[in-house]
Amino acid sequence: MKICIYGAGAIGGLVAGRLAQAGHEVSVVARGAHLTAIREKGLRILSADGSVRVVQLAADEKPEKLGPQDYVIVAVKGQSLQEVAATIAPLLGPDTSIVTAMNGVPWWFFDRLPFASESAARGGGKLRLETLDPGGQISAAMPTSRLVGCVVHLAASTPEPGFIRHSTGSRLILGEPGGKNTARTQAIVDALNAAGFKAEASTFIEKDFWVKLLGNLSVNPVAALTLATCDRLLADPYAKAYMVAIMRESLAIGRAVGVDADIDPEARLDMARHLGAFKPSTLQDMEAGKKLEIDGLLTGTLEIARKAGVAAPCMESLLGLIRLRAESTGQYK
Repeated sequence: MKICIYGAGAIGGLVAGRLAQAGHEVSVVARGAHLTAIREKGLRILSADGSVRVVQLAADEKPEKLGPQDYVIVAVKGQSLQEVAATIAPLLGPDTSIVTAMNGVPWWFFDRLPFASESAARGGGKLRLETLDPGGQISAAMPTSRLVGCVVHLAASTPEPGFIRHSTGSRLILGEPGGKNTARTQAIVDALNAAGFKAEASTFIEKDFWVKLLGNLSVNPVAALTLATCDRLLADPYAKAYMVAIMRESLAIGRAVGVDADIDPEARLDMARHLGAFKPSTLQDMEAGKKLEIDGLLTGTLEIARKAGVAAPCMESLLGLIRLRAESTGQYK
């Protein structure tokens, strides 16, 4: 298949490299020093077993140079989605599928949920997450009819341009909004499995996103605020209690819109203990001076809370703190 990965960072780069090694025609949309390094040295991938592979693939900052694809895998942070929406059109042919591999709440979260239909029936109109998709620009460029959601359960980083370090995990969960999967989902699941991932199809991808969100929206911002790794956060009883409270709020929000993650917050956090002195991605971005993924994790979730009429005071305080912290260093606008 012809596959373009839009955003060849840690996750996108790993997916691109493995799919290329599996024999697919893979290209990446990248920028700056990362693009230069890929062009000059290839994409270098350090696997969890210590082996390093160099993958040669087409790379450009202009999507129009790469042409229409069978699949476009969007692997950028939420704050970059408007740029993707403005430039993705040259990659899309009549039958191109778009895979959204990202953390946080996806902009299409309400599109196929019964909660949205019930709201419209009550006269509330079509539900859209304005904080994530201002004016509907993203959904217009990447309509739900093309989409396959992807929840990522693996850890990787980019210690230097053109270099991906895969730390742990290989699980990818994929499914179309609303749970009615078509052949486009199974085809990309099969391709990812053949490339060495543990990919599976889901009939309720919104729930899978919410389960992943529980950990991300609590641990990631708190780690960035405190500059503390996972082991230190979990060892501090007050920090852990705060994160548990945030997770309980997010559970209540999900249940109010028909998405019950059905997990225990204490158990969910304990699962992270095996990561040891792991730096969550938001902490990595904070230390690297990059823009922080705040809206996709917290702002979008709080918009859902307001629409559902659920109070979330701990989440609100966390948003206020991490937003001010990031604004002070120019990492959030």
